This record gives sequence, structure tokens and C-alpha cells, in this order.
Amino acid sequence: MITTDLVHSSSMSHYVTLLFAAACGLSVANVYFAQPLLDNISSEFGIDYAIIGIIITITQIFYAIGLLLLVPLGDLLNQRRLIIGQMLLSVISLVVVGTASSSTVLFVGMGLVGLLAVVTQTLVAFAATMAAPAERGRVVGIVTSGVVIGILLARTISGILTDLAGWRSVYLFSTVLMLLMIFALYRVLPNVECKVKTLSYPQLLKSVFILLVQERLLRIRAILALLIFTAFSILWTPLVLPLSAPPLSLSHTAIGAFGLVGVIGALAAARAGRLADQGYGQRTTGVALILLLLSWLLISYMQQSLFALVIGIVLLDLAVQAVHVTNQSMIFTLRKEERSRLTAGYMIFYSIGSAVGSITSTHTYAHYGWSGVCLLGAFVSALALLFWTITSRATVAHHNKSCTL
Repeated sequence: MITTDLVHSSSMSHYVTLLFAAACGLSVANVYFAQPLLDNISSEFGIDYAIIGIIITITQIFYAIGLLLLVPLGDLLNQRRLIIGQMLLSVISLVVVGTASSSTVLFVGMGLVGLLAVVTQTLVAFAATMAAPAERGRVVGIVTSGVVIGILLARTISGILTDLAGWRSVYLFSTVLMLLMIFALYRVLPNVECKVKTLSYPQLLKSVFILLVQERLLRIRAILALLIFTAFSILWTPLVLPLSAPPLSLSHTAIGAFGLVGVIGALAAARAGRLADQGYGQRTTGVALILLLLSWLLISYMQQSLFALVIGIVLLDLAVQAVHVTNQSMIFTLRKEERSRLTAGYMIFYSIGSAVGSITSTHTYAHYGWSGVCLLGAFVSALALLFWTITSRATVAHHNKSCTL
């Protein structure tokens, strides 16, 4: 068996780091494939526009449940087996969605997709464990970039496949990719036995909440995650609706291409992990949150200029990814034997934010149009900036304390 100490002693190769990033991107993309397809799914199953966001909300709710029930197992079980097992079950859930004959089966399938997509976070925590301490921020930055790029490319891929072969082909295509990824990971993942063997499963779950109570930095960064991913979902969930409607009337392929624009921002933010390694995490967070707020001004001009929308999307995704990478780089410095549980506690707030953003944005669009969506996004972004300002002293104090230990 490879022990945790041995894993720490060597750096992750660039190939393995990129494979982790690709696996994370593919797994999390399964949660977001539906966003550009909401109008198609609405038409086929007779679901009203005002509540169509519930599909994304259901997926995010079960994602949150998976974060609590499955991700902490990475501190207790063999992570290689846990990752491969979850991905195999994900394949089954994708087939359920791709062959759904009713809205009920669709909702059940989406719930399972969300539940099992949390393998992404097990992979992130495992990557942080495998990386040498001096390069942990860089590795987390690359792997987490894979997550955000997967979220964004999900829109591009689903848009193209829907235009070519219908929305169901998206999930069946992902099934094939997941099987290929399982084979690749099976060959490279180290067989690491975890040291934590004394906790029962209920105690393991309870310890997630204990961490949230005991670690103030974790609470602060988790709340920031909730707010930034609420803003992220406020943009991306209803975006397909005005873009596909007159006067723009864009195709699903064209709408999906906006995901490629977002990738630019996500890639640019990958350096945030290195900045966190160098002690600039707090400053990076502040700059990113200012950009997040400013992005909504440009996004609000969508009807007048698609170019303004493109620049706004780049800024928003850059900001969200920079804060997210910084958050994870900082919380992974807390307790090395409890990284899966730290990830679970943090990502529960991320998932709650995504679910809230999805359902509130589609409801807001149905009643107040795109201007209402932009005002909602700007409000949440301003709230995130205000929260960071209020809590910045506590975060700096923690960093200074960590540096002296």
C-alpha cells in the first residue's frame, strides 16, 4: 500500500494533474449539461418557464446531499476505490436521464447525477493530498480550473450535440466519456489507505459540522463560496432564455459557445492558486470580488451588445474562479488529515449557492426580465464584497498565525 506520507514526498506529474482536472471537469459537467437545454426539456415535458429552473435546483440539492454523505468518506475509505465506484454509478445515472420517458424519471435521474457528481470533490481533496506542500496551491488551481472549465464547456458541448442529435444525446455521449475516464484513472490513481480508521460513519458526518464550528476561516470561505456561486448561477441558468428568444434567437450551438468565452476567464484565474501559495490569497479575493460586481454592468447590456456580454462573462468567470481557487488553497492548510471533510463542509455552501441562484434567477427572469436578473446578480456580488471587507481582518490574522507556526 502507498501511505499518505509517501504520497506527500513527491510531486504530482503534470500528466496526472491534468488527468485529475479532466476527470473533475467531466464529472461536474454532468450537473450543468441541462442549463442550455431548459427550453427543449420544458417543451418536451410541458414544464413552465417560471419553474423550469427546478431541474437545476434538484440536481444541486442532491449534489449538496452527496457532499455531506459521500465526500467525507475520502477521509475514511480507500480513495481510489471510492472514486472509481462513484464514477461507475454515475454512468448508470446518465443512462437514466438520457432515456427518461417522463418528467418524474427525469427528475430522479437528475437527482442521481447530482448526488454522484461529488466525486469531483473527492478528486480535488485527493489531489491536494498527493501534491507536495509547496505546490499544493498550484495543483489545486489547475484541478479546480478543470472543474470550472467543465461547467462552462458543458454548455458548449450540450448546445452542439442538441442541435445535431437532440438533448438526450448529450447524456449518452457523456456516458461514453465517463467510461473512458474510469479506465484512465484506474491505471494512474495510487492505492492510498487512509489513516483515520477509528471514526464510525455517523461520527465522520458529525465531524464535518464540528469543523465548520471550530474553523472560522472555513466558515468565512464557505459563505464566500455560497455568494459567488449564487452569482454564477444567476448568470448561467437563465442565459439561454433571452439568447434563444427574439430578437436574438440564437441556436443552441451559438448559445453554447458562450461557455467557451467563460473558459478564458477560468484559465486566467488558474494562477490564483500560486498567489495563495505566496501569501496573496486575501488580496486576490478582494480584487476578484470587485471584478465580479463590475461584470454585471457589462452583462446588463446584452440586448444592445453581445460583445459587452462576452467581456462581462470573462470578468465574472475570472472572478468566481479566482475566489474559488483561493478559498480551497486556504482551507487545505487547516488540517491535512481531514481534507475530504473540509472540502465537504466548504462545498455544501457552494451547492446551496448554486441551487439558490438557479431557482431565483429563472423566477426573476419570468417576472422582471433580464434587467431584473442583472440587478439580482449585482446585489449578491455586492453582498459578497461587503462580507469579505467585514471579515478580512480575521482572515489576515489566521494567515499570519499560520506563517509563524
